[in-house]
Amino acid sequence: MLLGSWAESLSLSESDRIRWRSVGYLHDALRDERPEVLRDMVPSDLCHLDGALLHGPATAELLRRDGITDGEILRAIAFHSIGSPGLDSLGRALYAADFLEPGRDFLGEWRADLREQMPIRFDDVLVEIIRARVNHQLEHGSKVSEQTIAFWNGLISP
Repeated sequence: MLLGSWAESLSLSESDRIRWRSVGYLHDALRDERPEVLRDMVPSDLCHLDGALLHGPATAELLRRDGITDGEILRAIAFHSIGSPGLDSLGRALYAADFLEPGRDFLGEWRADLREQMPIRFDDVLVEIIRARVNHQLEHGSKVSEQTIAFWNGLISP
């Protein structure tokens, strides 16, 4: 799993390695649930998201209801598909890993190259990923979320 290997490469503490691996396992827990079910689970400020993007906020809300209080974990899971300017290193790593995970069938060589650069060129790779995601949305006439735009602006601003 990418997050586990990156946490190890960054020499994070054992507890942080566990947290990183945990979000890697949990972030897509509700990915296959119907959007109408997920929409009822997410906070009102995120219910406008496209159905395919609701699983992260819904999973975070379910974990919160079940007693998880670690805000970094909850933010990472909630925003792993769209990004957010409030993401810390765990959230940013999950955003990157979600895009770079082996087995996805698009842009294979380019994504493999980016995986090789992680976590050493963490911010540079993250900028490339956001650029690719936003370009894809624009090319398909899709709306780009305010959180994604703010995430992008936060990364490229000095």
